[in-house]
Amino acid sequence: MSRNTIETVMGAVVLLVAGVFLWVAYSVTNIQSSDGIELSAEFGAIGSLNIGDDVRISGIKVGKVIAADLDAKTFTAKVTMSIDERIALPSDSAARIASSSLLGGSHIELMPGFEEDSLAAGDMIYDTRDPVNLTDLLGKAVFSGSGGADGQDG
Repeated sequence: MSRNTIETVMGAVVLLVAGVFLWVAYSVTNIQSSDGIELSAEFGAIGSLNIGDDVRISGIKVGKVIAADLDAKTFTAKVTMSIDERIALPSDSAARIASSSLLGGSHIELMPGFEEDSLAAGDMIYDTRDPVNLTDLLGKAVFSGSGGADGQDG
């Protein structure tokens, strides 16, 4: 084979590999249009929650976080999410920020309520729970031991 043919084949292989990589990246991130209803929730803190993180019900992905902004009046974090329009979420539902794994990452876990009225596009979820901060929990456990102030064990 001539040198030009080898270079052409190698170029085609590189383009093919790049195309496969882009296709896999697109598939894994599950990029989709915001065909769904937008709901909001306010949290005191959002921890490591990021735009694009999952919104789940019973561990099943039903949407994604599409925005996170600071409310300048209340100094709370307003999170906007898009959920599947086929989900009729009761109006008394709750939202909490949960850890996706021990290695980090977060998602919003929706806990459906019992009301017959459903949330509509643009509605707010009022019953929210902030994420548990593992560092704070460890600090409380370490510094609230049963030992006395003089170092004696209790």
